[in-house]
Amino acid sequence: MRRTWPEEFNSILNNAEEVTIDLPPIEHEDGSRSEAISRKALKVRIAMEDYERIWPLAEMRYRLDGKRQGKAITLITTNPHYHRWHPADGGSVDNVADSGRHYTTKYLVVHFLLDDVRETAAA
Repeated sequence: MRRTWPEEFNSILNNAEEVTIDLPPIEHEDGSRSEAISRKALKVRIAMEDYERIWPLAEMRYRLDGKRQGKAITLITTNPHYHRWHPADGGSVDNVADSGRHYTTKYLVVHFLLDDVRETAAA
C-alpha cells in the first residue's frame, strides 16, 4: 500500500537534517553474524505537541512529495534494531507570548528512516 505523507505535517520536515544511521553487526543465536548496515535517515527536532500529532503515523512508511519526491520515510519509535535513534529529549525553550505570559516549549529529537522509492517506467 502506498501512503503519502500528510500535507499538514510537511512543515515538520522543513528543517530535517540528512544523517546516516550505522548499525553494527548482530550475532544471532546460532552463532552467525549479520553484516553491518548503514541507512539514510532524517533527523528532526520537533515540538512535543507536533510529535503527539504524528505519533499515529509511527512505524509506517510514507512517500514524500515536493523536494524529496521519490523518497519514503518511516518514523522510528519502538523498533529494537534502531533503539539508539528512538525519540530522545531535545530540550526546551522558554518564551514570552505577546500577552506577556511566559511559556515553555518542549522538544524531541526524532529520526525517520529515509528510503529511495523511485520507480522506473517502461518507455
